[in-house]
Amino acid sequence: MSKKDYYEVLGVQRNASEAELKKAYRRLAMKHHPDRNPGDKSAEDNFKEAKEAYEILSDAQKRAAYDQFGHAGVDQSAGAGGGFHGGGGFSFSDIFDDVFGGGRSQGGGTQRGADLAYNLELSLEEAVHGNTVKINIPTKVSCTTCNGSGAKKGSKPSKCTTCGGVGQVRMQQGFFSIQQTCPKCHGKGKTITDPCGTCYGQGRVSKQKTLSVKIPAGVDTGDRIRLSGEGEAGEAGAPAGDLYVQIRVRQHPIFTREENDLYCEVPISFSSATLGGELDVPTLDGRVKLKIPPETQTGKVFRLRGKGVKSVHNSRLGDLLCKVTIETPVNLNKHQKDLLEQFEESMSGSRGKHSPKAGSWFDSVKQFFEDMKS
Repeated sequence: MSKKDYYEVLGVQRNASEAELKKAYRRLAMKHHPDRNPGDKSAEDNFKEAKEAYEILSDAQKRAAYDQFGHAGVDQSAGAGGGFHGGGGFSFSDIFDDVFGGGRSQGGGTQRGADLAYNLELSLEEAVHGNTVKINIPTKVSCTTCNGSGAKKGSKPSKCTTCGGVGQVRMQQGFFSIQQTCPKCHGKGKTITDPCGTCYGQGRVSKQKTLSVKIPAGVDTGDRIRLSGEGEAGEAGAPAGDLYVQIRVRQHPIFTREENDLYCEVPISFSSATLGGELDVPTLDGRVKLKIPPETQTGKVFRLRGKGVKSVHNSRLGDLLCKVTIETPVNLNKHQKDLLEQFEESMSGSRGKHSPKAGSWFDSVKQFFEDMKS
């Protein structure tokens, strides 16, 4: 058989624990198993190498001999042949459980209830300041008539005669032994001959449940609140799952949020931008005064420190960033239009002085056309 280093075969360190060895072997067994690679001689050889390596390293005495003497210390006891269970004590179905998540009950055990998710939509104010909200969720709860057993009051479940109460049955296919969930009791290890008239043997009933959820201040879209034990009830009195409340914050008519900062656009008049002044600006805590300096240009951003959000994830208090946009006046009467025309005439010949960006832009345009002619 293989003379490669057993640790290298499994891809583990020499001080690997028993759990690490088992996990590495399962991974390789899944990858190279002959049933998954029919006709592939290379995969079969790799599977045998991994099996041999695990059989040696999972045995404390053989591992000690191998660590001290190498292959010479285990040649007489390596045992290259044998069935799939050699040294490992787990079947092909165990490999599937390790890789794909398992979840089946062992030894007649009961399964924990399923976790539930609830999408909760909040206003920006609720998310920033926190709140307590009531939610209604459809779920399964333990049957009070039978206390979750599924059996009629005065009776009790009996041991499954197919699996002997272990919840699993083993099928032999050649030298492979495949373990499966018992088809009669579905892994519970027990059967109910006289079911409860309320839950019909399920041990659980459907119910609309009302819960109060405390929303901590500073949550944002994508955050999740876990309510332990508020999911579905487990089977036959097993623990309930958890409820996960997924947060989504509605779009706000004034503010947008980016992490701890708030953003808003503030429209100002042409005269206010030119002459300066003060504006009342809304924040989530009330109004504040925003000073607009003379000759403010559109797109200018003013930062109001500490007027943003204190996130639930950190203690930093964000800012409010106000971007001013100059609004062009509409619906002017004749007198107002005449005044604007007089103003425009007064600007004639000195555009570069009063409108430096426009003057620079027109100079660039002029140079552009001159370059095209040359």
